[in-house]
Amino acid sequence: MGGFFGIASNRDCLTEVFFGTDYHSHLGTHSGGLAAYAADVGLQRKIHHIGNSPFRTKFEHIFDEMHGTSAIGCINDTCPQPLLIRSNLGAYAICVTGVVNNKKALIDQYLSFSGGHFDAMTGGEVNVTELVAALINQKSNFTEGIRFAQKSVEGTASILILRDDGALIAARDRYGRLPMEIGKKEGAYAVSFESFALEKLGFEPVCDLGPGEIAELTPDGMRRLAPPGDTKRVCSFLWSYYGYPTSTYEGKNVEVMRYRNGRLLAACDRAEGKYDEIDYVGGVPDSGTPHAIGYSNESGRPFARAFIKYTPTWSRSFMPTKQTERDEIAKMKQIPVKELIVGKNLLFVDDSIVRGTQLRETVEFLYASGAKSVHMRSACPPIMYGCKFLNFSRATGDHELIARRVIMDLEGEEGFNHLDEYADGTTERGRRLRSAICERFHFASLEFQSLENVIDAIGLEPCELCTYCWNGKE
Repeated sequence: MGGFFGIASNRDCLTEVFFGTDYHSHLGTHSGGLAAYAADVGLQRKIHHIGNSPFRTKFEHIFDEMHGTSAIGCINDTCPQPLLIRSNLGAYAICVTGVVNNKKALIDQYLSFSGGHFDAMTGGEVNVTELVAALINQKSNFTEGIRFAQKSVEGTASILILRDDGALIAARDRYGRLPMEIGKKEGAYAVSFESFALEKLGFEPVCDLGPGEIAELTPDGMRRLAPPGDTKRVCSFLWSYYGYPTSTYEGKNVEVMRYRNGRLLAACDRAEGKYDEIDYVGGVPDSGTPHAIGYSNESGRPFARAFIKYTPTWSRSFMPTKQTERDEIAKMKQIPVKELIVGKNLLFVDDSIVRGTQLRETVEFLYASGAKSVHMRSACPPIMYGCKFLNFSRATGDHELIARRVIMDLEGEEGFNHLDEYADGTTERGRRLRSAICERFHFASLEFQSLENVIDAIGLEPCELCTYCWNGKE
């Protein structure tokens, strides 16, 4: 995944961009970077690997090295960026968030006619941000170039550019899968992935850019370079999982959505009499916790944190590159509160169940700590398809998904022709899926949120949301 932040100002803004970028640290663990423009030195840039330490610690000396009245920053899980580019469009800094599925074809096509080259990384890999820049540079202006690049990309590309005159160009991806909000205050305009970053730095909201919309930002205002498209497909997982709780996308707050989602999940269980024996409701930290609070409020069963994550030294369990290391760290972080576990019937709500590796270990840990029974609820429907539009789940192919693996065990490939039935807990296939996962993970019971309730909890029209990972519909 990844996030970005930028400001065009009439005064030095590097401090604000530093903090605005740092507010996106939950979206990436690979690299972070800042680029700035100052009239006396032009464009500057710094990039650091942040795999083993937070963004802020790697950039704590940045104010001695750079300054500028306009700046952009990004944190991501893919290629180092922002990059500095010099082309027929002039010099500029650029960062890209999203995923390019047809990277090889675009590289081969570009090299076949351009006579140009790319700076190759280890193994001959090409930085995706440099590839997008090469596509943009094939046109005579930024607007045409960005639209050409986004049309050429199979996947998603939200683009943020800092020109060598200090202006910013913000381009939301073609279908608006990722957010891009504009803010303003005296003498400055800003753009951010996370809306709360603008608020914390004193910017008033101006608007969310529409799908495919391109805007130019200067200290004096915002100018539309390309209008929004008619088709919007915002990623539903923004609210369910990776969006920050205090952020609002398309006018819908993340934390509020999660409370509502948990309430709807509990209402379905109440209709089936499924939580009568539960002593405590808890969340699988951290993103499952607000869903669990909503469930607790609706069900009347007390909320409790039966185990606590130890985060001072390992704040992000997905930081190491090896799954075995991530699993060990996840186990190390789980510290039980025995008084809330021993002899208790516990119900936990997780934001989603993808592969289930860490969830199995969590349940084993709870039983080992004395739990009488562990019931599990997923705040999302069964994930049937690996995301092909955003790289937050790129490491997960269809064959790695727990729902797919269980279906393969139950029915072989024929089962993949009945995914809608398996997703629905009221069908025979749906009940078999849930029963098989319960047996595999030692859940006392399992249920998934319905797709209809997720959409209801978000509060947008179904046609405005991307639900591909659940139902395969683009």
